[in-house]
Amino acid sequence: MNRSHYSLLLYLLLPLIVVKLLWRGMRSPDYLKRWGERFGLYRGDSPKIQVWLHAVSVGEFIAAVPLIRSLLEEIPADQLLITTTTPTGSARVKAEFGDALHHVYLPYDLPGAVRRFLRHYQPELGVVMETEIWPNLFHACSHQQTTLVLANVRLSQRSLEGYQRWAGQLAAEALQQVAWAAVQGEPDRQRLIELGIDVDKVQVTGSIKFDLTLPIDISQHGEALRSELGSERPVWIAASTREGEESQVLDAHRKLLQKIPDALLILVPRHPERFNAVAKQANAANLRMVRRSEGSTCNGEVQLYLGDTMGEMLLLYAASDVAFVGGSLVPTGSHNMLEPAALGKPVLFGPHRYNFAEISQLLIDQKAAQEVADSTVLSQAVVKLLQNRELRLQQGGQGKAVVEQNRGALKRMSDKIQTLLAL
Repeated sequence: MNRSHYSLLLYLLLPLIVVKLLWRGMRSPDYLKRWGERFGLYRGDSPKIQVWLHAVSVGEFIAAVPLIRSLLEEIPADQLLITTTTPTGSARVKAEFGDALHHVYLPYDLPGAVRRFLRHYQPELGVVMETEIWPNLFHACSHQQTTLVLANVRLSQRSLEGYQRWAGQLAAEALQQVAWAAVQGEPDRQRLIELGIDVDKVQVTGSIKFDLTLPIDISQHGEALRSELGSERPVWIAASTREGEESQVLDAHRKLLQKIPDALLILVPRHPERFNAVAKQANAANLRMVRRSEGSTCNGEVQLYLGDTMGEMLLLYAASDVAFVGGSLVPTGSHNMLEPAALGKPVLFGPHRYNFAEISQLLIDQKAAQEVADSTVLSQAVVKLLQNRELRLQQGGQGKAVVEQNRGALKRMSDKIQTLLAL
């Protein structure tokens, strides 16, 4: 498939794209807003942007925050543009930076939409986080003379094979427009080269996720929340859970309560539009529950605390003894396990961890994390950790050490970006 055929296919699929927006808007009304941005339509004057950074959603944006702050030390905030594609990602940008910098949704990869986007903002340099390869956008960047950088790239063997099967030529042509790519590890470098990027344009910098910055007072706030939940009772968290996973987590918690009757589970679904559905599951499981959004008292009778708010994951991790990272008991590739590790929490995750294959294996090898196959093994692992404080401290300490020892990707990326801006 060449780029012309790809573009024609996108235009033919446009009615389905609109229907999908409407369908998602039924569950999350924010999807019904700001449609103009999704098609490269803007009001007002065109700002002159020096750096544009794209992070598809919450996880990518959180990983990019240290890089954004580093960029803000060198360029004015009004010359920095952040794009996302999801309302939850957009909300995190607003929560973190307010209106200090520019923010819009990245338009769909339609030729006209991406051209309008680039002509309106005229970025000198674009930074695309992780593995987002958009043929029309990348081609338009080259035509607009916007220097293009891929940052924090991870490319699994599964993703490589998917690109090669369905869009190998498109991906290779798109990668020819990239000036420099910072990849997380040597396997990512080899796969990206196999996909079509020039060898001399790829550098292994490590993962920027290791350079996460914790709020100075996060432990203090975590302790305050823990006192509200019950200082003496054991608390574990299942974070960023996905559809089909909550039932397994709830089953694990029921098993756990047979061994530790006063244990509390903090359950945090990944997507806000699923909060109510997960609450219904918890009620159907006959677990006594309170929702954080309601501000209800969490007394000793409560068995489940539903984290149905946004932007508080670090706080909820800090208030917990053990952390299970979701998206891993179902085949979605897992979510970021470095956040609980940096907070000194022992980490558990399921077998589907291909999005964090190297990082998760490093944590396992350093005895900071454990893979669990199903709800039974998850329950057993949580029970063992909750009943053994020394083991929790040992594994949590190992996790913190792994994070500290692997920092440095941020500086390598920032230095290269500054060099490219100076050209």
